[in-house]
Amino acid sequence: MKLPSATVAASLVCLIIAPVFAAQAAPSAAPAATVPVPATKRVTCFATTQNLKGQDRRDQLQLCMAQARVDCLKQAIDQKIVGEARKDFIKTCAGSSDGTAQR
Repeated sequence: MKLPSATVAASLVCLIIAPVFAAQAAPSAAPAATVPVPATKRVTCFATTQNLKGQDRRDQLQLCMAQARVDCLKQAIDQKIVGEARKDFIKTCAGSSDGTAQR
C-alpha cells in the first residue's frame, strides 16, 4: 500500500514541528539541554527517499544522512560539546540505527 506524497509530507511536517511546539509550551529549568529529538533526521531521510529505487535511493539516502551528521556536528560545536560526549551526541542526533557512526 502506497501513501500519497501529500500524506507523507504532512506526517513529516508534524514530526518536525510537534517537538518544537512542545519545547516552547513547557520551558525547562535547565538551559540549553543537549538532548536532541531522537532519530528525526534519519526518519526524514528515509521518508524523502521512499519514492526512489535502487542506486538512486541509496545515493540520496547516503547524502541525506551525511548532511544530517554535518548538521548535528554544527549543533554540537555551537553547544561546545567535546570528546566522547560529542561523538555520542552526533550518533543520537543523526539517528544512527545501530548506534555506530559510519567511517
